[in-house]
Amino acid sequence: MKLARCVRNGGIFWGVVDLGKDEFRPVANSFSDWAPKLTQGAGEDALQFSGNSIALSEVGLLPPIEPTAQVFVVGANYLKHLQELKMEPPKAPIAFLKSNRALIGANDQIHHSPLTSQLDYEVELVAVIGLPIADRANPIASVLGYTVGNDVSARDLQRSGIGFDLFSSKSLDKTTGLGPWIVTRDEFGDDTPDVRLSLKVNGETRQDARTGEMTWKLDVILPYVDQRAALQTGDVVYTGTPEGVAWASGRFLKPGDIVEASIDGIGTLKNTVVEGR
Repeated sequence: MKLARCVRNGGIFWGVVDLGKDEFRPVANSFSDWAPKLTQGAGEDALQFSGNSIALSEVGLLPPIEPTAQVFVVGANYLKHLQELKMEPPKAPIAFLKSNRALIGANDQIHHSPLTSQLDYEVELVAVIGLPIADRANPIASVLGYTVGNDVSARDLQRSGIGFDLFSSKSLDKTTGLGPWIVTRDEFGDDTPDVRLSLKVNGETRQDARTGEMTWKLDVILPYVDQRAALQTGDVVYTGTPEGVAWASGRFLKPGDIVEASIDGIGTLKNTVVEGR
């Protein structure tokens, strides 16, 4: 099942996407009501549908996250990515928070802040939490589903100050793609999905790998985050990016670039870079 958060005529609502019919079916009950039930396997019985289906072309796709949810990002989770940057692998996962204000939807514009001249891209699998983790030995049972992320980063800001400045690098307004929708966990099984993820800039493939290459899978990542900040319904966890980033090649994003981040079985973010404030 594909679940999207949309805007139409100023109204914001969730619904179920049917790509075969190119339709969106609005849901009346709240995310906090249906997300835990879907996570526990209730299926469409958890959803109260409202009105008729709408053509997908008539709605705007928002990041599939409630405004009050937290955005967690796990880094340094693909060995080849660390090797291209000539970095030693860490001995434990690395995680940090990202501002919700950085998020953009599947077709929105990436704002290139004048603060940076080294804007980078990072395609990532993102896990969406459906209910708090009750058993850290089985954390995937708390995952509602998965979506696509593009953890856009300002590398020159990241290296400024004392150590890494992850706030300035990772939380610039209107930069970070999330979407186009959540695909529920039942379509991937009960382990970390092993799917292809890729990223193109102006049609040229820059990143191409599989999520199975992660150093730490979800059974490690989710408890790690949860032990430090308890995961709640609606929170999202970016799980790291593979090799091919601009930090290694020097080919950073610039206004006018079209960035496409894709994960098989989920979908594609297609965002154009524009001048920011």
